[in-house]
Amino acid sequence: MTNQLEGKIAIVTGGSQGIGRAIAECMVNSGAKVIVGDKKPIENSNLCWHLLDVTDETSVKDFINYTTNNHGSISILVNNAGIMTNSALIDQSVDEWDKVMAVNLRGPFLMAKHTVPLMDTFQSPVIINIGSIEGISGNPNHSAYMASKAGVHGLTASMAIDLGPKGIRVNAIAPGWIETDLNQGYLNDLPNQETAKKELVKLHPIGHIGKPSDIGNTAVWLASAQSRFVTGQVIRVEGGRMSQLSLPSIFNREH
Repeated sequence: MTNQLEGKIAIVTGGSQGIGRAIAECMVNSGAKVIVGDKKPIENSNLCWHLLDVTDETSVKDFINYTTNNHGSISILVNNAGIMTNSALIDQSVDEWDKVMAVNLRGPFLMAKHTVPLMDTFQSPVIINIGSIEGISGNPNHSAYMASKAGVHGLTASMAIDLGPKGIRVNAIAPGWIETDLNQGYLNDLPNQETAKKELVKLHPIGHIGKPSDIGNTAVWLASAQSRFVTGQVIRVEGGRMSQLSLPSIFNREH
């Protein structure tokens, strides 16, 4: 099924690195023409890049016009651009809060608002929003991030309702712990990385953590005709982590 997206034009925001890059590459490998929108340039012969600031409506319009004028009608929109901050609620500034909301929530809204009117309904268009398991359950000091990703999940449901009659499917992917440079940075800051990695793996019943391609392959499926009856869903890709209740480590001794 290497050509599931043959002939499709896809745009991936925040696709210069990490999960976004994997989504873009998986879609290219499945036959799509992918245009990455990001502040950070990308050098790859299979991926086109154009400057995009998802928080700026003028930038969004310019990016979409560039894509349609140079590549054709958009079939797939992947709203991947996102940021995370780590601040206690009482210490978080309004500017920090607003920046997270602007990138993580206003960005998908603006991208959809200006892309949908130009989508080719004969191409069975699809929108995929990248949420997070932290939009469902979270970690300390992530109030802005958790709120924004919960908003992405709610926006996904609303968009699916409003755009379904136009033939546009809308779903979200909620990644768990994925092996990205960002997450590796968190591990690098810990005094004992190997112990931390082992403890992290134990949180996942499947016995390992995820790779960016796990999200990319899920995005390809959601963008393809194989998921033609799937819309309004938040697909958790997290190795079963949220299905397992945590226990004190003493309860997890091997017998």
